Amino acid sequence: MARERATALLLDFDGVLRRWDPAVAAGVEREYGLSDGVLAEIAMHWGRLQPVLTGQISHAEWMTSVADALTPSVGSPERARAAVEQWQRYRGEVDPQVLDFVREVRAAGIRVGLGTNATDQLDTDLAALGLVGEVDVVVNSSVVGFNKPAKEYFEAACQALETTPSRVLLVDDEDRAISGARAAGLSAYRWTGTEGLRYVRAALAT
Repeated sequence: MARERATALLLDFDGVLRRWDPAVAAGVEREYGLSDGVLAEIAMHWGRLQPVLTGQISHAEWMTSVADALTPSVGSPERARAAVEQWQRYRGEVDPQVLDFVREVRAAGIRVGLGTNATDQLDTDLAALGLVGEVDVVVNSSVVGFNKPAKEYFEAACQALETTPSRVLLVDDEDRAISGARAAGLSAYRWTGTEGLRYVRAALAT
């Protein structure tokens, strides 16, 4: 039996709607004599990342832990804090093609949720990037208390969208999120770039 067409879209933030220029972190690492990729490596260590994604600690506390871990590599706590602060000033960029698509599908009557593993910095970032009001709901893991790919996260997202899981399409750039969404009963599309917009448009009941 054919699957029902989606009537709501759950869109990932980082890697889909928001892009990050890797040159920014690389520039900070060069300036402070750090190895390539070390800032993300430290920040994304799961024991450090999971608590902030589920709201157990704040974004500021997370960055303090990153600076603490970085201190031996830069020689002093002050230099470590300065490096992290410089890195964090850049908050990414909006993909204009994806934003135009969001506006298009919302105009067609399709509810759009921003579904993201994020910290309590998210609202500030959305405001800084001019995205306030561009989606119908924001489903932030640090508010929900569960991060993708947990079933509980997707249940909360569907509730926020006021749509049954079988009628929600997730667009995400991580395989684990895609698998988790499908296990929770959602449709899911693995994002690799804006060439995927044609597929997503066709998958929605526009």
